[in-house]
Amino acid sequence: MNERERTLNVLEYKTVDKIPLCPGWPRKSTLERWRREGLPEGADWFDYVMEALAIDYPKTEEAPDYHADTRMIPTFEEKVLSHENGHYIVQDWMGAITEISDEYDYTYIRHAVDFVTRKWHKFPVETHEDWLEMKKRYDPDDISRYPADIKRLGLSMAGRGYLSGFYLNGPFWQMREWLGFENLCVAFAERPDFVAEMADFWCGFGLKVMENVLKYIPIDCLFISEDMAYKAHSMISPAMAREFLQPVYKKWVDTAKRHGVRLIDMASDGYIYELIPIWIEAGINVCDPIEVAAHNDIVMFKEEFGTAMAYTKGIDKRAIAAGGEVIEKETRRVIEPFLKNGGLIPGCDHGVPHDISLRNFIDYTRILAELTGWK
Repeated sequence: MNERERTLNVLEYKTVDKIPLCPGWPRKSTLERWRREGLPEGADWFDYVMEALAIDYPKTEEAPDYHADTRMIPTFEEKVLSHENGHYIVQDWMGAITEISDEYDYTYIRHAVDFVTRKWHKFPVETHEDWLEMKKRYDPDDISRYPADIKRLGLSMAGRGYLSGFYLNGPFWQMREWLGFENLCVAFAERPDFVAEMADFWCGFGLKVMENVLKYIPIDCLFISEDMAYKAHSMISPAMAREFLQPVYKKWVDTAKRHGVRLIDMASDGYIYELIPIWIEAGINVCDPIEVAAHNDIVMFKEEFGTAMAYTKGIDKRAIAAGGEVIEKETRRVIEPFLKNGGLIPGCDHGVPHDISLRNFIDYTRILAELTGWK
């Protein structure tokens, strides 16, 4: 079996020879630490870990760039507005005014190369007039959104060994980018008609871009980015999620599945237990990253939701950092209930932070490899 076949089968609770080995992805500061601890400069970290564990992990063929651009067109001019007292104030490409420590390059604001604290001062949509102007930046038929040779690319992907994906911001995520988190939450309560208008627009935009892609490109998984939970609760009530967001999910899922998309993956940090039933009702069948520090219990999820939901990641980053018996026990606790029937591709429950040493990461990956069939 190849990587694509294994991924699809595991997440559809079907038989596989081995489970894909996906330990997690280190951030920039993590790689800097690992280089001090022995990772050679310029070396690929995954290749280094595989060599250290004597695992001959097959290389997946490189995918062509078949992706559509779902961002605003045109973007705002990204520029530094001020630099003083150890902080940049920046207008980013999405039109927000944001503050970041000058310990980092200001471009970290919109690129998840590391764990960086930011502060938002202003967002591009404050009035309905702002919203009407913002909508003009989202023309789904703008040909610059799509690869020029999309038909040829689609034909070339017929025998692929990699998982192909289509990526969309969820409606909550996207509306938060336009209004800001606090403003959006207030709008759910005080301006529900405005929220419904924005959600409906984003639903239609996503559908049209998806259809423009899926008529040419064979897609295996629709990935929805929808961070909408705190450490102990969702950011809006489940009732609001069901009323305003679920109709968007359902329409996207229906379109995706009509075009042969097999996996619908919902990505949300935080405590997602109370959201999972809403996602299942919409036809979503995978979620991640299942953060343990946010009180998610993936084993309990398995018992409660059965095969209606599959998962990726879910290994406590704090346990990986602790190493030794702690990570041995935690990794086995999470993975072993899924080994018989599938439903999980295990890995670190978010980006791999810099408090995880190279040695502990290698030891953890060894345990993963043993449980997933690679050692």
